[in-house]
Amino acid sequence: MRTFPDDLVRAQQEWSAAYRQLADRPSRTELRRRLLLLSAQTFFHPYWQRRRPSPAAWWELRELGRAAGDVREWMHR
Repeated sequence: MRTFPDDLVRAQQEWSAAYRQLADRPSRTELRRRLLLLSAQTFFHPYWQRRRPSPAAWWELRELGRAAGDVREWMHR
């Protein structure tokens, strides 16, 4: 497994959370704007300047974002 910078993982976690919220409330403009901002932060993060992102790297990062969101949602139930 790769080691990603904490701020990159946090941005992906926030992206996943905003995406799930938008699925529940699709008419929320502020959530769409938040997704766009987080997408840019994730895609243009300096981490990717050092190494070209592979599909596998994107998949691992997305999984980290999803897994953390699942744990947080379970803890708040």
